[in-house]
Amino acid sequence: MQATQGLAADNKSTGAGIGPVFMYLGDMKWNLRNTIALCAGIGIGAISVLLLAFNAAEEKGDSRPHYKWYIPETPKSMSFAGEQVPLERRDVREQLERELLINYYSHINTLHILRMSTRYFPLIEARLRANGVPDDFKYLCVAESSLINQVSRAGAVGFWQFMKDTAPRYGLEVNDEVDERYHVLKATDAACRYLKEAKEKFGSWTAAAASYNCGQGGFSSHAAFQRTNYYYDLLLPEETMRYIFRIVALKYLITSADRAGFILLRQNEYKPLRTKTVTVSATIPDLAQYALDNGTSYRMLKLSNPWLRARALTVKPGKTYEMELPAE
Repeated sequence: MQATQGLAADNKSTGAGIGPVFMYLGDMKWNLRNTIALCAGIGIGAISVLLLAFNAAEEKGDSRPHYKWYIPETPKSMSFAGEQVPLERRDVREQLERELLINYYSHINTLHILRMSTRYFPLIEARLRANGVPDDFKYLCVAESSLINQVSRAGAVGFWQFMKDTAPRYGLEVNDEVDERYHVLKATDAACRYLKEAKEKFGSWTAAAASYNCGQGGFSSHAAFQRTNYYYDLLLPEETMRYIFRIVALKYLITSADRAGFILLRQNEYKPLRTKTVTVSATIPDLAQYALDNGTSYRMLKLSNPWLRARALTVKPGKTYEMELPAE
């Protein structure tokens, strides 16, 4: 009974851990006390499903875990940046369904994105709004990086995955000491400049988003040959063909998380980081000492300012930087 009580305590009313419960059922004798313990642990609704599955397995003489995988619901309509996704078309609907299926069953990544979204979406949304770019482009950011400052195999960096040669064209400083591709707010502003430029060139936000994946030159070449800028009529490289659908699938899963079965409790959300902004107008030869002098550590200074890429910060005459110091 101790094992059963422990199992109940670890699965409080969320339905989690049903798979391991099956393993217990295979080895223990079913009785009323076990039923009560399991009901307390995983909830009445979950235990009903569990009993049905257990009875079916028992009839077959099979005590192994039994799982069922379902196709996620396809939304009846979807839009991106105010532009309708033509789901009445078979090819479009099936492409979206593929991306929904892939991302729906990427449970760990989707749940982590949901946690990160409560920390970073307010920052990104504010910069998109200030730049006059539709709010839906935050889902492009999710598709690019899963809201993690990561480096791609091609060398693209940060939330918005800018390449080193492209970043300076949109106002980002990149050198041995400073790499503003890692600066969430400045990189968002840079992405907005790119997207507004592409929207002006191609005539729609959807086309602008597609060009973010294959480049304006690449999109122009395909559009010119096929005599259309309409994304859903174009045959593009495989990655770009999937790109908008991945963004839309992520939008659907994030905005309909509860309905899709992704439960993020309030206590599990990542809160925005509490920092205070300081203006730096003079060179800092030793960032570790600077951190200590300001009541923090080198580690926390770098985590709060991932755009700082060296152990020192050189500040040229007339130049200033805004640095975040932990306020917690």
